Amino acid sequence: MNNSDVSIKKWETTDATALAKALSNKNVLDNLRDGLPFPYTEKDALEYITTMREVNENGTFAFAIVYNEKVVGSIGVFRKDNIHNRTAELGYYLAEEHWGKGIMTQAVKMLCDFVFANSDIIRIFAEPFARNIGSCRVLEKAGFKFEGVLRSNAVKNGIVEDMRLYSRLRTDN
Repeated sequence: MNNSDVSIKKWETTDATALAKALSNKNVLDNLRDGLPFPYTEKDALEYITTMREVNENGTFAFAIVYNEKVVGSIGVFRKDNIHNRTAELGYYLAEEHWGKGIMTQAVKMLCDFVFANSDIIRIFAEPFARNIGSCRVLEKAGFKFEGVLRSNAVKNGIVEDMRLYSRLRTDN
């Protein structure tokens, strides 16, 4: 999957160095859910890549984001279960030096198109922190609709945070 200088690809073990570099940045981690170690080592990256290469490919769609032939981030869509089994959550991050270049918008569009074309998923949603204006803009530019504010929905770094709910439907294409 490729669009000019941006593409997404399956993770390879050789991507571990780039993954560790992108995630060993507090500014990146401050916009993600908790649970990632800091600093994020190549060993952590290899464990993640190994896990992503072994997942059920109809439930987890996890890819490296490539810009100018270098891995610069990660993007994934993760299927929910039970009555929500045709809904999936989108998550992503980009190395800070690549913020604001339109890379993530292209990657989000590519992944959503791929998921809708290769699965029975009908709805993809994302819940960025309300303060993360860049991520909200990515979703809006990628065709996601704003559904509302999730008030006091998370605690990150000891601060109660609002989140914004966005979704893109298969029928939005």
